[in-house]
Amino acid sequence: MDLERIFSLLKSNFSLEKLILILGLLLVCFISCYAIRRYLIQGLHYVFRRTEYKWDDILIEKGVFNHLAYLAPAIVLYYGVHFFSPSITESAKRIIGAYVFINIILCLGKLLTAGEAIYNTYPISKKYAIRGYVQTLKIIIYIFGLIIAISLLIDQSPWVLLSGIGAIAAVLIFVFKDTILSFVASVQILINDMVRVGDWIEMPKYGADGSVVDMALHTVKVQNWDKTITTIPTYKLIEDSFKNWRGMSDSGGRRIKRSILIDQSSIRFCDDEMIEKFKKIQILNEYVTRKKAELDAYNKKHGIDINQVVNGRRMTNMGTFRAYVIAYLRNHPKIRQDLTFLVRQLAPTPEGLPLEIYVFSNDIVWANYEAIQADIFDHILAVVSEFGLRIFQKPSGHDLERISGLDVQYKERY
Repeated sequence: MDLERIFSLLKSNFSLEKLILILGLLLVCFISCYAIRRYLIQGLHYVFRRTEYKWDDILIEKGVFNHLAYLAPAIVLYYGVHFFSPSITESAKRIIGAYVFINIILCLGKLLTAGEAIYNTYPISKKYAIRGYVQTLKIIIYIFGLIIAISLLIDQSPWVLLSGIGAIAAVLIFVFKDTILSFVASVQILINDMVRVGDWIEMPKYGADGSVVDMALHTVKVQNWDKTITTIPTYKLIEDSFKNWRGMSDSGGRRIKRSILIDQSSIRFCDDEMIEKFKKIQILNEYVTRKKAELDAYNKKHGIDINQVVNGRRMTNMGTFRAYVIAYLRNHPKIRQDLTFLVRQLAPTPEGLPLEIYVFSNDIVWANYEAIQADIFDHILAVVSEFGLRIFQKPSGHDLERISGLDVQYKERY
């Protein structure tokens, strides 16, 4: 069959001619899309990969240029539909216009994503996160883009559709309630610098206790210390209270606040033997010497009879022990001397007299901090008996067993 017979057959059969034309257009669309992806986009990737800048690599990773390939078939179809009837041509052009505009909107969305990724490469991103604002801007662009795409399809001005938004404003507010709340919360969080990525926060109501790893428009993700992830609605950080440990990190000191309970029956005045013993403790020598001279001078000045222990002023083993703990911590290389420093007695309790240590370590790393704290209290608990004091603890099985044994011996003896 020669070419003339083929063309005559196509002319005599309208549907077959249109079918071949459509298949030809689709083939050209496929070839144009493949050519753009294979040569233009890969060529841009080849060029950008060899530059010293990082931002162009991020543009490639986020697929900003991929939509160029999707625009090529639209251009082919736009000029190819002229072979059809005017009514089909006009309808096809509107559909193609909407398709092109949607591709442009999607490309802008990826461009915003890439912009956020580029921003996150700078140190300022640790202080001010912009993900929530990027997501909000995307939503706005997508909404207006959808309105314009629909207006292109129905061949109406976008203002016609926008004028009807007022009638459905209540519905939109209801649908986007969480988005609006989250956006307002994000602005307040940024202005007041309440939370940053990397902050350690505690929010017991939601089981959050760990580092903030992501701040998006709707949610804040917290990686807890057991490696689980807690997701908190952004606006809940404004509605509810939470603890941010950033101040501790910025100060470079981590608080140690713990008490030991002293058996109150072991507290007594110091005799001369105890005072001489305490003088042999190097970090206490100066204190004991100074305090003893001060008390002797006071008692002598006021003519106090020191033969009675209740008269005048005297040193106690508890007061001397507290002075020792202060001196010990003042000489400790892991304790901050420029931050709050307290060794104090709290109100007596049925469990004993609490001696509270309130200081700050100079290492805020959790494991190191716990080791410093443990070493300090190991030492204090071990040295307390040297001052004639006892640590109070409730009777254990061993204590009861010892008492029972003494009771048996007493009964056997008497």
